[in-house]
Amino acid sequence: MATLGIPQNTIAVLQKYNFNFQKKFGQNFLIDTTVLDRIIEASQITKDDCVLEIGPGIGTMTQYLAERAREVIAVEIDKALIPILQDTLAEYDNVTVINDDILKVDINKIVQERNDGRPIKVVANLPYYITTPIIMGLFESHVPLKSITIMVQKEVADRMQVGPGTKDYGALSLAVQFYAKPQIVANVPPNCFIPRPNVGSAVIRLTRYEEPPVIVKNEQFMFALIRASFNQRRKTLVNGLGNASGLSVTKDQVVAALEEMGLSATIRGEVLTLEQFARLSNLLFDIRRGTMLN
Repeated sequence: MATLGIPQNTIAVLQKYNFNFQKKFGQNFLIDTTVLDRIIEASQITKDDCVLEIGPGIGTMTQYLAERAREVIAVEIDKALIPILQDTLAEYDNVTVINDDILKVDINKIVQERNDGRPIKVVANLPYYITTPIIMGLFESHVPLKSITIMVQKEVADRMQVGPGTKDYGALSLAVQFYAKPQIVANVPPNCFIPRPNVGSAVIRLTRYEEPPVIVKNEQFMFALIRASFNQRRKTLVNGLGNASGLSVTKDQVVAALEEMGLSATIRGEVLTLEQFARLSNLLFDIRRGTMLN
């Protein structure tokens, strides 16, 4: 089978099947073998690995993964791509293609059945509109993962790895950094794709922590608190959290917790580190529980 990373081979397959790109699925196929090599190298795949690929497209990266991994499970939402994948991956007996929406797939079940519950590696060229729900879904469902190596919009990759006080810092930065160590491994210009996207992309590797870097009494409460802190960035934490529905904390309780941490009542969420958010969350969780018990 011809390597699909070479543009003319990709074009030949698309023409053969008279394939039409679907805007709703955010389809941009990679046509650069150097970038493919970088992704494979960053994902550190060996013959022991079971790999989950999200959005294989016509199978460009799937071919590379199949050469190196023990097994590849590729989840593709677009029905029109299934016959193409059967063709482009015909010579690989270690690839299973699932035609489904990744957000609806029981990944834990796949890990149990295909990898005896051992951590898998995830590799993907993600459609931009759905990047955050996919990544958060993988982390929050506590799927056994070693790493996620993904191509995303450059701006999103930046957001995942920045620290407090920068304009890109937000709920996504904190969530990713709670679960994994982020590292951008390549910047990818628009001309590496067909069709060309309007923005630059980046490959980022998220190496899953065995234990989170901070101790949190209630993970869900901390993330609800983080989301409320960034919902209205210009608001102080006291106002943002005190008015947030679902948190059940008062402004006075937030002031008391900040005071305990030696922080000003006028501070904004965008300057707090992950450690500070964890501490604030633990303090407020206890205060709230105390109030509920009284």
